[in-house]
Amino acid sequence: MIKLFQSWWKNRGKRSVAALPADNIPEHVAIIMDGNGRWARNKGLPRIVGHRNGMKAVKRATIAADELGIRILTLYAFSTENWKRPKDEVDFLMSLPQEFLALELEELIEKNVQVRMMGHTDNLPRHTLEAMEEAVSRTENNTGLILNFALNYGSRREMTESMKVIAREVQTGQLSPEDITEEMINSHLLSQGLSDPDLLIRTGGELRLSNFMLWQAAYSELWFTDLYWPEFGREQLVEAVAEYQRRTRRYGGLS
Repeated sequence: MIKLFQSWWKNRGKRSVAALPADNIPEHVAIIMDGNGRWARNKGLPRIVGHRNGMKAVKRATIAADELGIRILTLYAFSTENWKRPKDEVDFLMSLPQEFLALELEELIEKNVQVRMMGHTDNLPRHTLEAMEEAVSRTENNTGLILNFALNYGSRREMTESMKVIAREVQTGQLSPEDITEEMINSHLLSQGLSDPDLLIRTGGELRLSNFMLWQAAYSELWFTDLYWPEFGREQLVEAVAEYQRRTRRYGGLS
């Protein structure tokens, strides 16, 4: 009996992944990874310990997304507003991409994962940017899961900058106002080449989008959990996808 229980416990996540209908897996899942600091505070630990444990949750979510057959996983790693945090915390957060990729890049390559970065490169420390650029370069020909890090990303700035580019193209005669369509705007966003998120997840109990993919998430299914990001794993991703599969996406029409 003990061995049966141990076998069930070891394989419970894989079994639940297999139980999901394969013909209705969201192509693109985006996650607002919230609650690292509060998780640490509740345990009487420094905030940076929460961020480091959040890095472990990134690996769990990536593995689970790959097993589920999700094609794109976008993770909100650092927002344009996060620069307001104390300098020591910001410096630590800027070290995490380098630390994570030093530990995990070889395995990501082995698993055919393609790493991308969606964000504004100004203000990023050289070591952070170089780590991301190396990961993007070394995985650019991979054809499996796209692991897209939203780093120094803010949706309002993204849209503002894209509107400036479009305005200049109209001003120089490259475009006419009539040429401006949703598809053309999509092609000017930082997410160009990626489908819109089908499912947007937020951990940590907050019920807002916090300047994350505001244009792209117009018809995303939203799923919120009170669990802090360091507690997130395969079970929660499966639960979110199962809820997604129970919903009917009508896009303003009738089912």
